[in-house]
Amino acid sequence: MSLSPSKDSDLNGLLPLLQRLDYRLESAISAVRNSEGIAPLQTTNETNIASDPYRGMHIDDAEVDRLLSQTPGAPQFLTEEELVPPWKTPGSRLAHLQHSFELSDFDIEVIAIALAPELDRRYERLYAYLQDDVRCKRPTVDLALNLLCLSAADRLRQRVHFAPDAPLIHHHLLYLGNDAAVSYPTLLERQLVLDDQVIRFLLNQSGLDAQLTSSCKFQSSMPCAPQKQLDVEEQRSLIQFIQQAWQANQSLRLYFEGNNHAGKHEVIQALNLPILIADLAAIAAVKETSEPLLKRVFREAWFQNAVLYLENVDTIQGEPLYSNLLKRLAEHPKVTLLSGEQMWIPGTMQPLGLVSIPFPIPNFAQRRTYWKAALSQTTLTLHEDALDALANRFRLTSDQIEDAIATVIHQAQWQGVQEPANISQPTLTDWFEAARAQSGHQLRTLAPKVQLRYCWHDLVLPSDSMSLLKELCNQAKYRYRVYEDWGFGQKLSQGKGLNALFYGLPGTGKTMAAEVIAQTLQLDLYRIDLSQVVSKYIGETEKNLDRIFTAAANSNAILLFDEADALFGKRSEVQDAHDRYANIEIGYLLQKMEAYEGLAILTTNSRSSLDDAFVRRLQFIIEFPLPDAAERSQIWRQVFPDQLPQSSDLEFEDLAQHHELTGASIRNIALAAAFLAAADQNGAMMTMQHITQAVQREYQKMGKFLLPRNSS
Repeated sequence: MSLSPSKDSDLNGLLPLLQRLDYRLESAISAVRNSEGIAPLQTTNETNIASDPYRGMHIDDAEVDRLLSQTPGAPQFLTEEELVPPWKTPGSRLAHLQHSFELSDFDIEVIAIALAPELDRRYERLYAYLQDDVRCKRPTVDLALNLLCLSAADRLRQRVHFAPDAPLIHHHLLYLGNDAAVSYPTLLERQLVLDDQVIRFLLNQSGLDAQLTSSCKFQSSMPCAPQKQLDVEEQRSLIQFIQQAWQANQSLRLYFEGNNHAGKHEVIQALNLPILIADLAAIAAVKETSEPLLKRVFREAWFQNAVLYLENVDTIQGEPLYSNLLKRLAEHPKVTLLSGEQMWIPGTMQPLGLVSIPFPIPNFAQRRTYWKAALSQTTLTLHEDALDALANRFRLTSDQIEDAIATVIHQAQWQGVQEPANISQPTLTDWFEAARAQSGHQLRTLAPKVQLRYCWHDLVLPSDSMSLLKELCNQAKYRYRVYEDWGFGQKLSQGKGLNALFYGLPGTGKTMAAEVIAQTLQLDLYRIDLSQVVSKYIGETEKNLDRIFTAAANSNAILLFDEADALFGKRSEVQDAHDRYANIEIGYLLQKMEAYEGLAILTTNSRSSLDDAFVRRLQFIIEFPLPDAAERSQIWRQVFPDQLPQSSDLEFEDLAQHHELTGASIRNIALAAAFLAAADQNGAMMTMQHITQAVQREYQKMGKFLLPRNSS
């Protein structure tokens, strides 16, 4: 049933009903005045309704006699005239309400009684007079029964309209309020309170329900610009499919699955339909009232005659609210669109016939097209290789790409203000920095971002390990060419993630190598400490890992899982349930790393804890051995800054030959020696004595004994 705005604008359907209410009130007041021997009523619009100014404030002897003479349960305002059924305009909001919630004519008249004070406050005085209580300005169940019933039996029969399972109460269209002064009110004393949503609907008021403003927003129908995210043909088909279902007033449920939130919202805007957008995560956060709020959301969509779009569906899967959502979906007769990043999980209730529509992040070719299209609207230019690099390493939507370009433009303008003489085209570093700023925001709440300090010159490793690290960088750089241009992406059944294992003793350069790779690829590096992720409770480790990878899905970052021994160290031969779950946790981590469409690096002190099944799922396994004498000598020479004043007696070759230390230990010694030199009163210069003393302190810290050089 569709609504007619032109008819609703002058409250057609309501005014005739309220006129009938006025007739009932006039008859009721005349009946009261006749029973009390008061002069006949001239009009209900009189300011002074009663001759007795104290009516409702006292009970005299005559009132007692009158009350005793009444038939128990009989309507107080009984008139002999039979009332005709309520008048309703076909297509009006009142008729729509009655049809949708299966309300009786009696229910409609109760709604009119409760609605009247919202339109005219004179009804408050009339109700107070009829209820013989100047404080009782709200209509009660007793007043409604008195006005609408013809006999005591009728009054008793019509009480069912106020039962918990009655349509008015069950659908929360009407509430039975309490007088604060009455501890245990009877049903007859309960006040009739019409829900705000119902009032706004009947009065055709615009705007969103006050209880939903924090979790919902309303988008009215409006023409919009051509969309960018979907293929043109696919876009037309999807939009046409939804519009046809809406125009035919059919029930339709679609699930927009994937991380491309910008693409989803562009489709929503292109529908050119009124849409109520609700955030299920925000609704679920209000745990005490989440279920009533969800019911209110569905009813608001019905009242607003709008498509319902529910975001973040997967955030409530497994929660009690999810079951409630499935129930509401089955009952909602309109078009409902749902959105989530994870795959839809069907419930065990009645079938919904829900269709999943994939919304993946744009592929390399699409991202490159978006970069070129957005740049064409500016005066900026980018080399083809730079376009390839940006489109390859940053999985951004068109909106994020436009925002990154705007950031570069504003940064250049700011630089021009600061240094007018040095205005130049943005560098590739500026472009990468702007692209990085578009993502990783969710991941920052779960893991610290590593400040990148090192480059290839700082890394000292065997040639084979260095070659593998550079191959790893090249795979990240040229993924688009191999997977997309050369078609390998269509041949692979597994994920296209790039993962590696760095193994070696602490201090051998594993974290430094990760920083060098991030610096080379100009990507952010996030360090996840697995010792903090692993939980002793079965299943919790997987949940923690899932949160990290979900946040990292669009981070465009390198994930460094440090201290993997916390997980691998638990692995053993399966002897009990805990051993079995330890192995499951390792498999789950490697599975998520494989599915992650970025670079993920594991670091561990030993490779021996990994069996062949796990090794097969890693694309790179790179050893970080203890440096030999030549490598230690190189580390000693590189560890001191150029500006450090140092004596000519520093014997780096001798230090490298006699002290088998890791690169991290050598850096610690260099820093400690620098502080010793700075505090030396004989001169601010690094000497061999300072280094020797720092070496001794490092050995003590490691729990080792340093023999004197002249001992045998």
